[in-house]
Amino acid sequence: MATNLYDYAYDLENALRNSEEFIHLKNMYAAVENDEIAKSMFDSFRNIQMQLQQKQMEGRDITETEVLEAQEIANRVQMNEKVTMLMEAEQRMSMSINELNKIIMKPLDELYGFINR
Repeated sequence: MATNLYDYAYDLENALRNSEEFIHLKNMYAAVENDEIAKSMFDSFRNIQMQLQQKQMEGRDITETEVLEAQEIANRVQMNEKVTMLMEAEQRMSMSINELNKIIMKPLDELYGFINR
């Protein structure tokens, strides 16, 4: 019997949307979005993260000034409980997705000998 991998992918998407981790992340995101100060801090933090990541991907050097600015924003963000809780929820969601990815990739890893048999 042939399996439609896309059907399984959509089932996984639905399971992810209904998971405790995602629901918690969604709630933490809403809490930040509804708090003007927390939202501003979070947006600044995300923007500097994306800018630095883009520079790295382009092979450009990150200046000491940019590193200091990122550290300053990160320090301020850590003082805001809502943003901290959102970032912790993001981390948990990321860990879950990484674990799912390991499971999904297991057949290929076994095929190519990346996992001891």
